[in-house]
Amino acid sequence: MKKTIHEPAKEIPVAGEYDVLVIGAGPAGVAAAITAGREGAKTCLVEPCGGVGGVATSGMMSHWTGNTQGGIYEEILDRSADRPEMRASINTERLHCVLLEMLQEAGVEIRLYTLATDAIVEKDRLKGVIIESKSGREALLAKVTIDASGDGDIAARAGAEYQLGREGDAVMQPMTLMFRVGGVDYSRAIFPPSFETFIDVPAGEIQNLARQKLPAPAGHVLLYKTTLPGVVTCNMTNVTQVDGTKAEDLTKAQLVCRKQIPIIVDFLRKYAPGYENCYLLTAAATIGVRETRHFKGLYTLTAEDILEARVFPDWVVAKAHFNFDIHNTVGAGLDANGSQAKFTQRKHYTIPYRCLVPEKVDGLLLAGRIISGTHKAHSNFRVMPICALMGQAAGIAAALCASRNIEPRALPATDIQTKLIEQKAGL
Repeated sequence: MKKTIHEPAKEIPVAGEYDVLVIGAGPAGVAAAITAGREGAKTCLVEPCGGVGGVATSGMMSHWTGNTQGGIYEEILDRSADRPEMRASINTERLHCVLLEMLQEAGVEIRLYTLATDAIVEKDRLKGVIIESKSGREALLAKVTIDASGDGDIAARAGAEYQLGREGDAVMQPMTLMFRVGGVDYSRAIFPPSFETFIDVPAGEIQNLARQKLPAPAGHVLLYKTTLPGVVTCNMTNVTQVDGTKAEDLTKAQLVCRKQIPIIVDFLRKYAPGYENCYLLTAAATIGVRETRHFKGLYTLTAEDILEARVFPDWVVAKAHFNFDIHNTVGAGLDANGSQAKFTQRKHYTIPYRCLVPEKVDGLLLAGRIISGTHKAHSNFRVMPICALMGQAAGIAAALCASRNIEPRALPATDIQTKLIEQKAGL
């Protein structure tokens, strides 16, 4: 039994009251906050890191992936792309500046270096959150709160039901610390974009070499061009059997991945053409967490829904598309349940509003990888373009609910759809 201490009760000052409160400033949260602000809602965005963009910026993601289309996602691409021919490639610093500009243009109050630590709940309704920062312990109140934190900490503390990781065993996809190398000769360099890209190099096939030479669970080669001369983004560190809802596991993941980076750089110098003189430039400030909580909503999206490209009557994400990107849960490469090269479904699918509405807690919307979906479906909708469009839908819904003083579950999806069509995010 753990030792405990007693924390005396005390008065907590209310630092702000809002129409819409957004927790988490990744692609879903930023999109939600911008959209809610543009809809005229008094909006606040809370983020524990020192910047916005999440995995897209501090996580140093290489590119916007998949074939998703429409809405605020297209606007972000248009405003942040370095050049048209590499529109989906991410210049993290430029993107960070663009997202801040969009938030400020929308009149969003931004609270960085601020952690949302607890939920304020009355009779199964989320009324706001407790925050901790350099300014101390404070409260923020809101008519509607959007949890776009990636892990759903506030939704969980509010009592929303969830499944942790994969159904049956709670196993989660591995974590990765992205990094960049410089000094690459682009004229000769290889750029394998997927686990199933096999390239012969002088010493053998590059993916097989990685399995043999890199320390497990690392052992795959994913290399992506950037818009910067000689700079390549590497998605090659790997740590399995970790839980992103535990600080000790996040620490472990950081330590494991950091140790892998110099070994990977040496591997690239020795075996990858064009990388003979490469060197480590920088690693991401934030570890990349792929999967934690899947919340139980009014509907649970399934892999079959995606494979059938279902068009739901209450759609709020209209043109989503990706594959089943399940990273191996015990080692390198693609999981046996994943599907990339063999993913043959080419049509866009939709996500219903019901997936964003938790089954029991009022005053709360979900956005991003925590929405209601199965482990396999999640491996498709977890990617940033789809998460951004979820955020746009959640921002519209929250603003409408706040203006009408109604609960999210009472809002007709058709009202959200009308707004999405106006914002070029419809069917």
